[in-house]
Amino acid sequence: MPKIIEFSGTVLTSPDSERHGMWAVDGKLTFRRPARDPDVVLDGWVLPGLTDAHCHIGLGAEGEVPDHIAEAQAVLDRDAGTLLVRDAGSPSDTRWLQRRSDMPRIIRSGRHIARTRRYLKHLALEVEPGDLAETVRKQARAGDGWIKLVGDWIDRDAGDLAPSFPAWAVKDAVLAAHEEGARVAAHCFAEDTLDDMLDAGVDSIEHGTGLLPRHIPRLVEQGVPLVPTLINVATFPDIASRADGKFPVYAAHMRSLWKRRNERVLEAFEAGVRILAGTDAGTVIAHGRIVDEVLALNAAGLPPAAALDSAAWAARSWLGAEGLAEGAGADVLVCAEDPRESLTTLRTLRNIVLRGEVLC
Repeated sequence: MPKIIEFSGTVLTSPDSERHGMWAVDGKLTFRRPARDPDVVLDGWVLPGLTDAHCHIGLGAEGEVPDHIAEAQAVLDRDAGTLLVRDAGSPSDTRWLQRRSDMPRIIRSGRHIARTRRYLKHLALEVEPGDLAETVRKQARAGDGWIKLVGDWIDRDAGDLAPSFPAWAVKDAVLAAHEEGARVAAHCFAEDTLDDMLDAGVDSIEHGTGLLPRHIPRLVEQGVPLVPTLINVATFPDIASRADGKFPVYAAHMRSLWKRRNERVLEAFEAGVRILAGTDAGTVIAHGRIVDEVLALNAAGLPPAAALDSAAWAARSWLGAEGLAEGAGADVLVCAEDPRESLTTLRTLRNIVLRGEVLC
């Protein structure tokens, strides 16, 4: 006999749409009352499971992690309400986690792709420009429709951030990804990197700390979202302090990018750029911090409902994932208060339902 869960509170099918009466029957949502009484009744404000649009399950500071560590990372995310993850590059094969019904749904990227000696050790496939497009093709086939391209990093000879690849190589790489049916998530810290990435037609900008007024209309016109990863950008002053002695120009640049982080995110949002919540968990950022990122977006100036949308309805829609809809998978959170008005209620979720199973 199918298991039936009744959600008796206010169901938020979008940031500005409410309805009453929703059930999960054998793991699928329905707005039609079942013929028999529910096995479980959950009351409160109901929204779709949160999405972390930039997360690295299976990644640690030294690269690939053992399976038990990857599992623990996924559990931390799940228990914080993250029921959907867009992996943004990992050396670990996490397909075994995708098969676990008690774990968040994961949309996998291929491994990070970076320029030789221009990224953190052990994390990326490191290539030269002539090999970039072919490497992208291989990683496109290894993932679930996403590529992670490291667009810039410190150039130690120049002593500052610089684009990782020439513009022609980026264009060839993005074309290769699209021909393979994959989209490209581009890591961008510096200002000039954004121009090359937008010229090439990337599909999302990660971090985007170098965002300038000239970039914002292009993001809107091209429909490219920004994933600011503000809780990761908060580490920039520490990075700068460690670099002061050897790379003072780079250190000053990182501090400058950090200082204007909130201003640029708010400008982008007000211009109509889609903002998505991503924690960048996996190396210096701990897993399970999606609520911190939502609160950081709110602190940057996004209204509470918009900050929530960046990790809920908008994120799911953009990734092509199901929300609260007839026949959708029952990945649902229940809050004690309206989360559009009180974001902190996300810290003490009443219930987490994953694939129709009540986890708490």
